Amino acid sequence: IKQSDGQVITFIDELHLVVGAGATGEGAMDAGNMLKPMLARGELRMIGATTLDEYRQRVEKDPALERRFQQVYVGEPSVEDTIAILRGLKERYEAHHKVSVSDAALVAAATLSDRYIPGRQLPDKAIDLVDEASSRLRMEIDSSPVEIDELRRAVDRLRMEELHLGGESDDASVERLARLRAELADKQEQLRGLEARWDAEKQGLNRVGAIKERIDDLRVQLERAQRDNDLETASRLAYGEIPTLERELSEAQSQAARVDGRDLMVREEVGADEVAEVVAAWTGIPAGRLLEGEAGKLLRIEDELGRRVVGQRRAVVAVADAVRRARVGLSDPDRPTGSFLFLGPTGVGKTELAKALAEFLFDDERAMVRVDMSEYGEKHTVARLIGAPPGYVGHEEGGQLTEAVRRRPYAVLLLDEIEKAHPEVFDVLLQLLDDGRLTDGAGRTVDFRNVILVLTSNLGSTFLADETIDETARRDAVMEVVRQAFKPEFLNRLDDVVMFDQLGAEELTAIVDLQVDALAARLRGRQITLDVTPAAREWLALAGFDPVYGARPLRRLVQSAIGDRLARGLLDGSVRDGANVVVERPGDEDTLVVRPA
Repeated sequence: IKQSDGQVITFIDELHLVVGAGATGEGAMDAGNMLKPMLARGELRMIGATTLDEYRQRVEKDPALERRFQQVYVGEPSVEDTIAILRGLKERYEAHHKVSVSDAALVAAATLSDRYIPGRQLPDKAIDLVDEASSRLRMEIDSSPVEIDELRRAVDRLRMEELHLGGESDDASVERLARLRAELADKQEQLRGLEARWDAEKQGLNRVGAIKERIDDLRVQLERAQRDNDLETASRLAYGEIPTLERELSEAQSQAARVDGRDLMVREEVGADEVAEVVAAWTGIPAGRLLEGEAGKLLRIEDELGRRVVGQRRAVVAVADAVRRARVGLSDPDRPTGSFLFLGPTGVGKTELAKALAEFLFDDERAMVRVDMSEYGEKHTVARLIGAPPGYVGHEEGGQLTEAVRRRPYAVLLLDEIEKAHPEVFDVLLQLLDDGRLTDGAGRTVDFRNVILVLTSNLGSTFLADETIDETARRDAVMEVVRQAFKPEFLNRLDDVVMFDQLGAEELTAIVDLQVDALAARLRGRQITLDVTPAAREWLALAGFDPVYGARPLRRLVQSAIGDRLARGLLDGSVRDGANVVVERPGDEDTLVVRPA
């Protein structure tokens, strides 16, 4: 470094490790003390990099070393700056992975990482997205395409069948063997053609990758020649070799784009969809372009949810609209996807709607994050939600709410029986509802922007069950009770307060079908079919109807009138696996009969 006459700049990453490095005891010489004289005399030109926290904890404890450096704060670049950085790195990654990266992929990497990956900083997370999307595509190119894979499996199956039939001498087997050999020859011919085409495509793509890699190496040599003032080498590279290779690259790309005039079997360009697939794999958030099938499914979300939640059209529509807004990118990016307060009597489907929504989004109702707020009635239990502060027992464990959402950032979050929580819990929820984030006990910011928040409450259920007053008066009375229970700033941050209607006899008939179907599904594992007659279903709806308790008495009735008798029949042998069981109501009797068909 001394002999370079100031032409070398030293860069030390993780500069804080220099303080105390190599010291064997108190006051011993460490790496930092060895650097100080050269830094003071100006013999050593150095750039060090460290984080603010590490700088405060380590470097500031050595003031003599600290004052030898000029502090330069490097902030996180914006999305626009990140896109510019990615465009500069694009050729490096193309040469490394031997694929093409579209500009749309770079824009998607910057915007999607900023929106959906909160725990890391730009441009690091955007660069990782491009890197992983490129490596995935490279693996696809190196792996055999689906068409070839399916043909290979078919050929293997036919060969095994040919060996098996080769030892048979009857006429049917001989005829079958002749047909099989003809089919095998046809499949093998198709396979050879596809493999030859695939090899030609791979050779074209590999040639493009090799030329890109060579251009990248020459550009590094050009920069070195310009630094060394080697004008002859620089001009030869800049005006001779690099332009020649760029022309070759253009020709190779056009040849690789279509082999024998046909479209490619493998993709060789990373696009926005490939980047979105990586985001979805990292976070579980469907960030990619809507496919036609998914778009149709989202348009029918009311019907899907309505199959499980009967008689609550208003609530289903409110939740469905929030899901559609989020999926097409029209929801507020700085707030949760949706936040709802469900009000209504017990047993009308408030929790069931949250479960149905989780099943619709994730194909599994257990994907819902459920927190029973009756467990948070004491003031000190607030710390369990977001984690205990430093110095308190349980600080290392994290909060039940924040940890659940950190692990599953795209979720349905159900806060059940919210009115039973301590008032200070609502102060914690204000930040979540307004900014879509919470700071846990360890100081980490947890992102709630991709969460659908559902709060349920039985407040005002007596008014909702009162048939003597009209609907408008009922709703006004319920809202008055809600305003007395919750602070205005809390209610004002909710997207919607949804009131669930009381279930009538008509809705109970549909719920009977749901409960019977659920019981029949549990019996399928034993190959038992369940046939419940219309008269039996009608009796269940009438006997299980209770306007105060909703649908839960009906579920208990189905369990006792059918489930318990089936259990006894399975134990005493009157009902066997694979049987067809009939449930009927004999005459006008106030009971059901469960018997094998």
